[in-house]
Amino acid sequence: MHFPILSCIVFLPLAGGILILFTPKKNIGLIKTIATAATAVSFMLSIVLLFKFDYASSVMQFEEISSWIPSINVCYHMGIDGLSVGLMFLTTLLSFLACIGSYGIDTRQKEYFFLYLLLSTGMLGTFAALDLVLFYVLWEIVLVPMYFLIGIWGGPRKEYAAIKFFIYTLAGSVFMLLGILALYFTSTPHTFNILELGKTASSLMLPAQIIIFIAFYLGFAVKVPVFPFHTWLPDAHVEAPTPISVLLAGVLLKMGGYGFFRISFPLLKDAAHHFALPFAILGLINIVYGAFVAMAQTDFKKMVAYSSVSHMGFVMLGLASMTSTGFNGALLEMFNHGIITGGMFFLVGILYDRAHTRELDKFGGLGVKMPVYAGILTVFTLASLGLPGLSGFVSEFMALMGTYPVFKVITIISVLGLIVTAGYFLYMIQRVLLGPLNEKWAGILDMNKRELFTLIPLMIIIIVIGVYPLFALKYQLVSIGALIQKLGGLVF
Repeated sequence: MHFPILSCIVFLPLAGGILILFTPKKNIGLIKTIATAATAVSFMLSIVLLFKFDYASSVMQFEEISSWIPSINVCYHMGIDGLSVGLMFLTTLLSFLACIGSYGIDTRQKEYFFLYLLLSTGMLGTFAALDLVLFYVLWEIVLVPMYFLIGIWGGPRKEYAAIKFFIYTLAGSVFMLLGILALYFTSTPHTFNILELGKTASSLMLPAQIIIFIAFYLGFAVKVPVFPFHTWLPDAHVEAPTPISVLLAGVLLKMGGYGFFRISFPLLKDAAHHFALPFAILGLINIVYGAFVAMAQTDFKKMVAYSSVSHMGFVMLGLASMTSTGFNGALLEMFNHGIITGGMFFLVGILYDRAHTRELDKFGGLGVKMPVYAGILTVFTLASLGLPGLSGFVSEFMALMGTYPVFKVITIISVLGLIVTAGYFLYMIQRVLLGPLNEKWAGILDMNKRELFTLIPLMIIIIVIGVYPLFALKYQLVSIGALIQKLGGLVF
């Protein structure tokens, strides 16, 4: 029997959380040490996973399967392939770095770190689950700790933001549950096994596929988030504490996109083709609308939140293309967005900790007082607006390139979003770093070692993937190729 590395990666944070429950709440140092150790070991195991992963194969690897609820054929079934291995690494990395970033939490640390670790387990498990019931359970586990993490440790409107997040996500999950039940009862034999359903569900008649596809779409679209289900995101981001904003943007949004890659498209391929044009239109709306609304923001954090809506539009656009280039761009965009926007939220939090405001117009000239911060913010900003040589460019270019032969007009209009994105990010740099120094910030301090520790690894990844994209693409190329072949899409 092989070492259950996936179970260890997924459940180590939960084990750390349970250990924290038995730790006296006054022993804050030990609580932080346990949380950091749990996320660090999980992260190190994900690095082992990358080294042992065979990226020349499209089959599931590191599979773990055992009976769970035999009466209805539910199994504890985990495994990864090229679609999920990068997202597992992304989740463990951001969980570890955001845990370090959580050292600044100064109230109810015991409850915070327990909920934080429970959230980590739910996110990791979603990317590894190959049974729909297990997938749904882990998907829902994420909802509860996120609700409390925003609602207790958030900003002035935290209760409103937490309830809005909870209602939107729960409503989407109810439809997804109906879709899961429909797949189970229409399969022969009845099964929740995603791999088995991939062989049988595609034989369903198109009307049935369309109904089930819509049910899953409502669950996944809320998480992405796709217009018009995006309105919970800016409120949740603005009110959430910085480390939770990092995970919200870096990982939670990817759960929706991953659902399309893992379930909606491979299991319901006729419906996926049927909805290709609506996906492209929604991707266009996300890109352009999100960029224009971001440009109108005066709150630094809300601007970055709306930029996420815009960037996730490239994922929708790539999925609509039904081409290998578009799919590779969409999946890589999910990873790159997690790295870049996770770092952006760290940077917003660093400034807020010092200034206690996020109003862009109240800054100015900080490049002189905070040269290290200015340099790192500039790198992340240029990556986010898609500068060639940094990771953001690669994935967005591939998504556009893959979509252009299929939806020429939509792709051309989508490029407008890139122009607007460059506009609002450069305008932000001008208002925060350039111009005369606001004397109110004459004594402001530059970044400390802990803050640098959370950002430098992300910056290295941005530069490495920007210069040598195959470093990340090699893990997904074969699996994407197999998925496109199954869908009957275009390979180019």
